[in-house]
Parts: sequence; structure tokens; C-alpha cells
Amino acid sequence: MFTGIIESLGRVVAVIPDQQNVNFQIESNISDQLKIDQSVAHDGVCLTVTALEGRTHWVTAIAETLTKTNLGQWQVGQVVNLERAMLSGARFDGHFVQGHVDCTAQCVLKSDAQGSWLYRFEYAPQDGLFVAQKGSITVNGVSLTVVDAAKSAFSVAIIPYTYTHTNFESIEQGTCVNLEFDMLGKYLHASLKNLLPQMLKDEGYFPKI
Repeated sequence: MFTGIIESLGRVVAVIPDQQNVNFQIESNISDQLKIDQSVAHDGVCLTVTALEGRTHWVTAIAETLTKTNLGQWQVGQVVNLERAMLSGARFDGHFVQGHVDCTAQCVLKSDAQGSWLYRFEYAPQDGLFVAQKGSITVNGVSLTVVDAAKSAFSVAIIPYTYTHTNFESIEQGTCVNLEFDMLGKYLHASLKNLLPQMLKDEGYFPKI
């Protein structure tokens, strides 16, 4: 479990294909503090640390991860957002983030908002994947608040601190990013999808007026 508050930026220093998988070597300020088998979110994708080498660590992405996230586009020099799993008893500054990316989106707008930056992202509409006005969403592992929500698009405002301490600085129009929708919203949608047909059939679900 993560919070969407980025701890450090990492840089991809090696990309090694291994059959259908790809091994990535990441250099960062927290790599020498990690442990093998530890879960770390990389651009919002929960990956297991498989090896440590000085100020770098290794992770492996399987074929499904490569196709459903932007990891399949990673190259040497790529800057990625890193977050270790949340600590029990620590302050919860973001929102519940699982590290399970739902889909990718494309940046269609980046504009200077005189002290902040406004980004707009579009994604393919899918059942259960939706945003709510003023709700939470994770973009490349960053916990953000939705503005201008639409069926398959939304905007977010980025303050200077977030801009310089995450890889939002490198996101431009056309950039592919990872999205994880609000976990609570997804569970609510799934519950209503299963219960609503039965509720409509059974008059006992509704009080008579």
C-alpha cells in the first residue's frame, strides 16, 4: 500500500530484456536503503526489488505490466517517481494507492498557470474507470486532485514543489503516463454494478412511500 507521495526520483541506467520480461536497473538516492523483496512503486507501478548494487536497485516487469503501463516505453535515462510502501502508524498525506495501474493516459495539454502548471490527460473509456470532480487520482504514482472531470479525461494542477520533485517536469503533450483510479470509487462502482440489477428486481430493497 502506498500514499502517492513521491520520496525520490530515480533514473533508469539499464534495460535488460529477459524472454518476455524486462529487468530495469534504477539509480536513486534511496536505492542503498532498500532490501531485496521490498515493494517499491515506480511511476505508480508496484515492483519487487530483486537485486541491489551500490546506489542502484533492480526490478523486473512481466509482459502484462509492460503492455498495461508505460514501462514498455522506458529507456536508459528515463526519470521515474519512486515511493516505498507506507509505514504503519505514519502520517497519511496522500490517499490509498495500491500500485496497481488501471490504464495509461496521454497528456493532451500542458499550460503555464502563472505559478503552477495545468495538465490535461485523456484515456480510453473503460467500464469502471472514471474520475470524479475533486476526487483523487494517481498519475505516475503522484496523488492528485481531479479538476474538470469528464468521461475519459481530466485535468490536474501541479504546484512548483511537485513539478520539481517528481517527473512532471518531463511530461509534455503526447507523453504516456500511468493512471490508478481511486480505490474506494472502484469498489463502490463494482458493488453497485452487482447489486443494482437485483435491487431493481426486488421491491423489498426500497421503502414504500
